[in-house]
Amino acid sequence: MDNASSRAADTTAISHITTERKIPPMCQHQPPCPSADSADRECARLVVHHPEQGWSLLCNGVLLFEDTGELLPDGKIIAPHRPLGASKVMTAA
Repeated sequence: MDNASSRAADTTAISHITTERKIPPMCQHQPPCPSADSADRECARLVVHHPEQGWSLLCNGVLLFEDTGELLPDGKIIAPHRPLGASKVMTAA
């Protein structure tokens, strides 16, 4: 009883289906957050915040770490950019 040919999937009826997933943008509010490629990407809204683990996920897909380092959605790493020491910071009188 060899039914191997009858077990084959019939793909003619579903040829319009693609294997590529369409991932909607994370930012669906107005006005939209800055993209992960823009200079002001850190201004995006928080989606997930884990201070106990030292990271936050922004609406534009950027992972922001407590040491001010960043991981962009495309895998690019932004080195930490901490402010200068307290002795170098100017304050208003």
